[in-house]
Amino acid sequence: MSREKQSQYDRMTGQPVEKLILELGLPTTISMLVTNLYNMADTYFVGTLGTSASGATGVVFGLMAILQALGFMFGHGAGSIISRRLGAREVEDARRYSATSFYAALISGMLVLVLGMCFLTPLVRLLGSTDTILPFARGYAFYILLAAPAMVSSCVMNNILRYEGRAFFAMIGLTSGGFLNIFLDAYFLRVLHMGIEGAGLATAISQYLSFGILLSMFLRKKTQTTFEIRYISFTVKTLGEIVTTGLPSLARQGLASISTMVLNHTAGVYGDAAIAAMSIVNRISMFIFSVGLGIGQGFQPVCGFNYGAKLYDRVRQGFRFCVKWGTLFLVAAGIVGYIFAPQLVAVFRNDPEVVAFGTVAMRCQCITFPLAAYALVSNMMTQTMGKTLPATILAAARQGLFFIPAVLLMPLWLDQWGVQLAQSVADVLSFALTVVMMRRVFQNLQAEEHAAML
Repeated sequence: MSREKQSQYDRMTGQPVEKLILELGLPTTISMLVTNLYNMADTYFVGTLGTSASGATGVVFGLMAILQALGFMFGHGAGSIISRRLGAREVEDARRYSATSFYAALISGMLVLVLGMCFLTPLVRLLGSTDTILPFARGYAFYILLAAPAMVSSCVMNNILRYEGRAFFAMIGLTSGGFLNIFLDAYFLRVLHMGIEGAGLATAISQYLSFGILLSMFLRKKTQTTFEIRYISFTVKTLGEIVTTGLPSLARQGLASISTMVLNHTAGVYGDAAIAAMSIVNRISMFIFSVGLGIGQGFQPVCGFNYGAKLYDRVRQGFRFCVKWGTLFLVAAGIVGYIFAPQLVAVFRNDPEVVAFGTVAMRCQCITFPLAAYALVSNMMTQTMGKTLPATILAAARQGLFFIPAVLLMPLWLDQWGVQLAQSVADVLSFALTVVMMRRVFQNLQAEEHAAML
């Protein structure tokens, strides 16, 4: 095992950065694409049930964002620490963080399950459900809540595997569940005619399959970290460090959930078609971003390992590589998305009102797509390096600090255009903030490098 550890260390700190990021980013990109693909499959199959049912997927997306917020907080928090500990060759310490984060996530998921079931109707109303969407949202949310423990803890396992440099193992777990979800969506809705409950049940089953596959990687000792109970440390120091380091992810995903609720309530003024349209546009955008996100997540273990090993130039090389290619990809995706916006929206709900509303929103977002790469990679870098304050501010910027005020205020002046433009305005402002903050981050990194050389 020590020989394998040394081999992994040499690979993470010695292999050319660009090649390493691509090796780690490709499985993650595939995982992200499949994950977003089955989310889009839910949207597609549910869209055949009607506009209100299609709107329900957008409403319950806020609940899924809450679960992801918890999972990413524990997963990114522990994973960032683990990668730095492994880079510093502190394997036993890394195991303490892996076990603690996994069981904390599992308990959190169970709490959400219990509380959500007790207050199901108030919950979906809080998420932005209208009276006509409510029955569909309740049926869908019921099964998402059943899957809550698996969803939260799978986020942790996926991220720990990635931060260890075992992205291929993470891909197996996520893609297996994703493909099963797509198959079950078709079977439950088209063959068994189960309605929106069928889509929810398909998601729940696939989440538990992914959970089992990911867990098996740790039980079969394919990793340096472990979930053995003897490593659990529910102390203020350990949990506090995990939560503090994962705070940017909690801010990003938590605000994504809140912004989805606010968006649903604001769009609801213009009818169920507006909610459905914005839900579809958000799913398409997330699918496109998943490529950039996957490459960026390939950078995170490289960043953590090399920052922990004090190889600062490799950190900068990786950052520049990801920003360059991420921006080029999003430029191309933005052009294609702008041209074919009506056709893309119509795939999921061929309702003239939905298509008209969604086309404008989609084209507005496509214009600002290229700005997202720099902001996204910057956020990942600062979090992985343990720079909690700048990472949290950057994580909160796009969906929280700028989007929520924009979507609340802009419709007062621009009517429905305000809803459709809000995300683009938030993207421009968050990009500007990122540029300013990253100057200071790189100055501090240079100072750390000089201090390490003394």
